[in-house]
Amino acid sequence: MTQEETNTLKETVISVLKTIYDPEIPVDIWTLHLIYGVDVDEEGNVKIVMTVTAPNCPVAETLPAEVRQRVQAVMGVKKIDVQLTFDPVCSIDMLS
Repeated sequence: MTQEETNTLKETVISVLKTIYDPEIPVDIWTLHLIYGVDVDEEGNVKIVMTVTAPNCPVAETLPAEVRQRVQAVMGVKKIDVQLTFDPVCSIDMLS
């Protein structure tokens, strides 16, 4: 995969992330800054580092699974690794 194809795939993955909403707050997870990183390598493997609004959030298990499922469906994605982190902890100050 060329660098241009890798960049295009990353942009597509980000577009998909912008369609996934936090069920408690009617805002997408990209705008909420719950996605800390999206990396795509030349083979089409995607690594996403994300958080949820609080460690005891009821969607702490289901939201990463939804991210994994939706991104895996993107044409060109070979493998997806979604890592959940709480460092830094999500806060209202992160919103734009």
